[in-house]
Amino acid sequence: MVRAASALLLVLLLAGWEVYCRVAGVSALVVPLPSAVLRTLWDGLAGGYLLPHLWITTAEMAMGLAAGCTVGFLAGLLLAEVPVLRRLFYPYILASQVVPKLALGPLFIVWFGFGMTSTVVITALICFFPLLENTMTGLQQVDPNKRELFRMLRATRLQTLLRLKIPSGLPVILAGLRVAVVLALVGAVVGEFIGGRQGLGASIIAAQGMMDSTMMFALFIVITVLGMIVYQAAAGLERWLLRRPWKG
Repeated sequence: MVRAASALLLVLLLAGWEVYCRVAGVSALVVPLPSAVLRTLWDGLAGGYLLPHLWITTAEMAMGLAAGCTVGFLAGLLLAEVPVLRRLFYPYILASQVVPKLALGPLFIVWFGFGMTSTVVITALICFFPLLENTMTGLQQVDPNKRELFRMLRATRLQTLLRLKIPSGLPVILAGLRVAVVLALVGAVVGEFIGGRQGLGASIIAAQGMMDSTMMFALFIVITVLGMIVYQAAAGLERWLLRRPWKG
């Protein structure tokens, strides 16, 4: 019922947008008609123009997400388990994250050149911190009674980590993954804005150069749908992992 109401709301908004643009005579350069956007989107998909760009952005997002989340998770484990390293490195990690990645883009282009590599690096850096922070937080949220039980059973540090801390902190860690998934798409598109030659972000810049607002709106739709798909995939993975009986 709620989904039907949400879909109806979308239809009403699009209809209102269409009617207003036609009645008010709004220029397509400013706000294109929804019907024109959907027609451009269909032509781009059916004609094969958008699919290569969609594939490139998806690949950049996936590689950046995998690299950033893997490094972030492992670094979070290390810093959570070794307080000395956390006190030593965490201020520098935090300082690196407050620098806008958009400002680092030109430097990455100098280092890695134009194309996919610089975009993947930007995406990985954006995805790194949510996993790092949530992993550290999740590992600290362990029931003290369970921790004491493991100590009484003379469990090793590795056994405690694998069988107690990670399973207990999994909901928080996976919440960080969901955040990273959303940021990964943002990072891929922003990276393409700066130094990409192909991809959805680069296509938006190309459409902007041609003053093609209709194509830009069509690309916004593609990016939105892609983001929703990967987010739902991450949420499904989270539900599956949390249903598993983690017994070590």
